[in-house]
Amino acid sequence: MCDDKIIRRIAGTFVMASVALAWWVSPWWLLFTAFVGFNLFQSSLTNFCPLERVLGRCGLAGCKPR
Repeated sequence: MCDDKIIRRIAGTFVMASVALAWWVSPWWLLFTAFVGFNLFQSSLTNFCPLERVLGRCGLAGCKPR
C-alpha cells in the first residue's frame, strides 16, 4: 500500500504533462488525460490502483507489493 500523496503527485504530474502535450503536440494526448482520470475514478470505487501495484513492485519507498 502506497502513501496517497505519492499516487496523487504522480497522477497530477501525468495530467499536467498530457494537457501540455495536447496543447503543443496533438489533441490526441487528451486520451491519456481521460485514462488517468478513469483510473482515479475506478480506484475510488474498487480500491484497486494499477499505479500502486507498479510502484510496489518497483520497490518505491513506502509502497509494498500486494
